[in-house]
Amino acid sequence: MSLSSSTNECRLSVVVIVHNMYREAPRTLHSLSPAYQQNVSARDYEVVIVDNGSTLPLPPEVLEGAGENFRSFYLEDASPSPAHAINFGVSKARGEYVGIMIDGARMVTPGVLHHALLALTSFARPVVGTLAFHLGPNLQNLSQHEGYDLQVENRLLDSIGWPEDGYRLFEIATLAGSSEYGWFLPMAESNCLFMTRALFDELGGFEERFCSPAGGFANLDFYYRACQLRDSQLIMLLGEASFHQIHGGVMTNCTAEDGQRTWARYDEEYRKIRGAHFSWPTRKPMLLGELSEAAIPWVEKSCHAYRHRTIVPRSDG
Repeated sequence: MSLSSSTNECRLSVVVIVHNMYREAPRTLHSLSPAYQQNVSARDYEVVIVDNGSTLPLPPEVLEGAGENFRSFYLEDASPSPAHAINFGVSKARGEYVGIMIDGARMVTPGVLHHALLALTSFARPVVGTLAFHLGPNLQNLSQHEGYDLQVENRLLDSIGWPEDGYRLFEIATLAGSSEYGWFLPMAESNCLFMTRALFDELGGFEERFCSPAGGFANLDFYYRACQLRDSQLIMLLGEASFHQIHGGVMTNCTAEDGQRTWARYDEEYRKIRGAHFSWPTRKPMLLGELSEAAIPWVEKSCHAYRHRTIVPRSDG
């Protein structure tokens, strides 16, 4: 089934923010390409890459290899926070729907765009989220102290033959702290989030007062506000997810002690902006999607989390 627009304009614009991700960004972009994504074509969507002041821009061949529906912008006077870069990227978007990936080191599964478009076109005011995973045997701020590094991750991806079957990413990953309760309970944020352009504008985009490196709680804040949208439909893509590559991220790849201190700083910035400390959304999502064999163990873990639910915020992504 084609979900293409009847005009020359694409339906969906996916905005991806990158910063000094020379190893990671090519994989992320390939995972968004028509060669990898299933049941969509280059006519259905575009990918808008915003390079948020990398030391060197991504090489042209990375874009040339991704597809004709990829466009790239480089911000020279970039803020340490990606909030402005996201708003800039959406301002360049052509689609009536937008997808936001604040972290260009996160690869996605092959059905993300097809199922996102299906959800977006089936509801009046849709907010469509995905679970987040870390590649590796544990949360990366823990596994990096047990020998997990770039080379180990490269070998791990080679071991599943990526990108031949993108769903095998589930076999070599663990749930991120913000998604630790799985598919059936609220999560703190989505690192691959979709909605109508009208809803993005209704929210006022990302709050640019979040100026901490990596954005602080900008992504959590945006997702929280999206969950509160009046008369909206919150949909989770069952069987799809994003997978974080290790790259020295501010929260995902720091020590546990540094993570606690950074969380406290971010929470204080949030309090100054919003007048209260951050709390998880409580809204449960509807589910839409299909299950691969590799995702079944995570459905089982999600069921276990649902049966023993007590949500306590975690200080990692």
